[in-house]
Amino acid sequence: MGKRKKSSRKPAGPRRKEPLETNFTCLFCHHDKSVSVRIDRKEGVAQLFCKVCDQRYQSKANHLTEPIDIYSEWIDAADAAEREASSSRRPMASSSRPARAPSVDSDDD
Repeated sequence: MGKRKKSSRKPAGPRRKEPLETNFTCLFCHHDKSVSVRIDRKEGVAQLFCKVCDQRYQSKANHLTEPIDIYSEWIDAADAAEREASSSRRPMASSSRPARAPSVDSDDD
């Protein structure tokens, strides 16, 4: 008994690389695809801006940087700024009235 012949397959070409997104949702105005990322590799600078609310962010970029990396950095920076702002605020008293300042008795002799 003989072996079956294998059908000859043509080699598959290289897979087509899907381009990554360059437009994202804004953190502040929540509009879809309003945030654009532009990367200037020669200058080593990446810029992110929202077309609707004019929010801007700038970061360093290298030859491996992709737009999603800059968007992620922007999210991290916004979270860090929010945490810093909330931690620098003094905790308020439980009542809505401001606390009284201690009164100083003055001696008018």
